[in-house]
Amino acid sequence: MTYCVGLYLNDGIVMLSDSRTNAGVDSIATFGKMHLWEKPGDRALAIGTAGNLSLSQSVVALLRETFTDSDGRLCDLMQATSMFEAAGMVGAAIREVARRDGDSLKQQGLEPALSMLLGGQISGRPHELYMLYYAGNFIRATEDTPFLQIGEIKYGKPILDRVIRPDTPLVQAAKCALVSMDSTLRSNISVGLPLDLVVLRKDHLQFALRKRITEDDPYFTSIRSLWGEGLRKVFQTIPDPNWGL
Repeated sequence: MTYCVGLYLNDGIVMLSDSRTNAGVDSIATFGKMHLWEKPGDRALAIGTAGNLSLSQSVVALLRETFTDSDGRLCDLMQATSMFEAAGMVGAAIREVARRDGDSLKQQGLEPALSMLLGGQISGRPHELYMLYYAGNFIRATEDTPFLQIGEIKYGKPILDRVIRPDTPLVQAAKCALVSMDSTLRSNISVGLPLDLVVLRKDHLQFALRKRITEDDPYFTSIRSLWGEGLRKVFQTIPDPNWGL
């Protein structure tokens, strides 16, 4: 399992993913789950993945090479004219990989599972964030729902619900995403470092930040310490219930 979060903000997009893959407690490995397509001044796209690693790697490889979908249309993310069209291409790639490999996985007793986040901006069009499912269908983040999550979502959601709004500044949104990730890391062994963080400013058409965060990263280390300490202090300020215990 993994955890990936995307934040859709007035000022741009923030995406963060972990890199742990496990096939049991004694088979743990590190694989990057963040994949970028960038042509400065023209487009910047990021895809975060969760679910079966072989399926997600196949989808990304197909998108890197370009392919023809079931309707005969050429799918090339570097030629997409909008983020909606790009999301359709990613969905087509997911369906193609599912067609090739889905039944074989089921025959081996494995349930195919895959989800992706696609965020970015193409010249002349607005920045957008999408979540794609195994069937290749997708939904788009909106002002009412300014963040999307895939993988182990439950532990990191509470802080996002309380903090993230469309007008949240990018730097604070990145900080919130890291706190959300820290909560997940503490509660689920199947999510682990290093992390991959990307930030895209609206209309800049290239990534403002592409950062890999490791165990010894000083800022993330401080977040892990200060967030836990702060929660304990706030807890102590809440009056005890008057229940005669």
